Amino acid sequence: MKSTSVVSTRRCGAARLLWPVFGACLVAAVIGYKPVVIVHGLFDSPGAFVNLMRFINQSHPGTNVSVIDLYDHSASLQPLWTQVEGFKAAIYPILKNAEEGVHFICYSQGGLICRGILSTLPNHKVHSFISLSSPQAGQYGDTDYLKYLFPQFVKSNLFHLCYTSVGQRISICNYWNDPHHRDLYVNTSDYLALLNGERAHSNSTAWKKNFLQIKKLVLIGGPDDGVITPWQSSQFGFYDDNETVVEMKNQDVYLSDMFGLKTLNARGDLYLCSMADVEHVMWHSNQTVYDYCIDKWLI
Repeated sequence: MKSTSVVSTRRCGAARLLWPVFGACLVAAVIGYKPVVIVHGLFDSPGAFVNLMRFINQSHPGTNVSVIDLYDHSASLQPLWTQVEGFKAAIYPILKNAEEGVHFICYSQGGLICRGILSTLPNHKVHSFISLSSPQAGQYGDTDYLKYLFPQFVKSNLFHLCYTSVGQRISICNYWNDPHHRDLYVNTSDYLALLNGERAHSNSTAWKKNFLQIKKLVLIGGPDDGVITPWQSSQFGFYDDNETVVEMKNQDVYLSDMFGLKTLNARGDLYLCSMADVEHVMWHSNQTVYDYCIDKWLI
């Protein structure tokens, strides 16, 4: 599969000698904005990120923004490890050519893909990892997506499919986290349970070391999302077996520092940004979200 990049900046060539353009180029040259890589979510494609690219170009002129054109639309249902390898190959040349590092903005399911990349790629040089309304602790809810994908299932019985070898070939099942069947989740999940360190594996130490190379982890979400369930999953909170939300700092993955959350927080490099009145499909197109939750991390 091929990947293409969409670059949000205009080149600052000799043909554009008007002062506003020269000034923008001068600012970019002096500040040296790092490249930004955007990874889309379920059923998405690069076309959904036009507004986000515009926001970045306006506040950080000269920034090279790449939206990776892979696993678009229905192809986003492929297993997440397959997608991690594909996105990793597409992003690697950008990382290799960015001496000062890059920023990741990873939306929805893309946030989990980015975690896979960051965990399995040594010396990745990613500065800010901005997780934009991503089900980082898993998903468990009767959303429109669930009804579309699995019309014969509701949240209470989807485990019958997801926690099988067949189900694990579908991306959403890779992070389906049924709080009433924790043992099945831990022992069957081929993706999230491994990333979280909830199931022991031989790569856990190396993955944690790789993940902790990021300089900032920014977790963005809100109560009116309507898709990520519970919405606190976007900030590593999740249900207990009574479907009561337990916040991140009381989760085992944090308390035991299974993959580095507690270390990041102790370093002062873990940031939460919560915002009401934002629906799931609008996080990347909302100017206020960009201004308050994203902009300051892209330097």
